[in-house]
Amino acid sequence: MTQEFVQSKIKSDTVAVFIKPTCPYCQSAMRLLSKYPFKKGHLEFIDITTQNDMTGIQNYFQQTTGARTVPRVYIGEVCIGGYSDLAALEEQEKLSQELMQIGALQ
Repeated sequence: MTQEFVQSKIKSDTVAVFIKPTCPYCQSAMRLLSKYPFKKGHLEFIDITTQNDMTGIQNYFQQTTGARTVPRVYIGEVCIGGYSDLAALEEQEKLSQELMQIGALQ
């Protein structure tokens, strides 16, 4: 069930960010991504605290990405990591390039 839930949110032309609303790193990731002009429906923040199996979701992240922390940021079908990885892409001026490559920006 957990694997299906996570996989249903990850698409080749979207950015999916799995978050906990009270997490400061999640809030920073949301602020950073909100600066970009995404096409409607191509950016989704998924609050895992609303799911029945939050621990299972985080365990699935551990198995598939090597970390169970949030945010877990997927650009297209690739998990790029957490907030520090997202911020590093932005700092290297590669984030907009990756977002354009998957067709997520207007």
